[in-house]
Amino acid sequence: MIEVKILRKYSLFGGLLEEQIEKVIPLMAEENYSPGDVIIVEGSPNDKIVFILEGRVSVIKGSKVIYDLSEGNTFGEMEVLDVMPCAASIKAVTEVKAMSISMKSLREIYQIDIKMFSLFLMNLARDLSRRLRIANDIMVDNKVFDVYSSTLFTKKPRDRG
Repeated sequence: MIEVKILRKYSLFGGLLEEQIEKVIPLMAEENYSPGDVIIVEGSPNDKIVFILEGRVSVIKGSKVIYDLSEGNTFGEMEVLDVMPCAASIKAVTEVKAMSISMKSLREIYQIDIKMFSLFLMNLARDLSRRLRIANDIMVDNKVFDVYSSTLFTKKPRDRG
């Protein structure tokens, strides 16, 4: 079973007390993927947020790799919030060990502790807002970004030579 200290690394658990995180752990599922496994398919439904514990995945839009995510990153948040089909595919680049929390489990959290649920959603909104700011910068300034942080995308210009 996953430890509280590991989940504390993820921004979605920011501000939650140890006792609150302990209530969430039994609601999470362990997931393992091999290199090349397609975890999420663009255009398909998704009902979970995935927390990467080990390994690396690529986020693919159409046939283009947009960026890579690794330990400390999450994916699937957009679909959990807006209940729309997946905006991109997620493919394992290496062996991936992950934990996920489903929409059903989020509803259980709501019933168990509404304050914890509210904080979790606020953290989720903050993460998505950070990603949106970077997407805006990319569109407006034609900047290129890579993922280097467990909580958000960080600027790092790529060599275009």
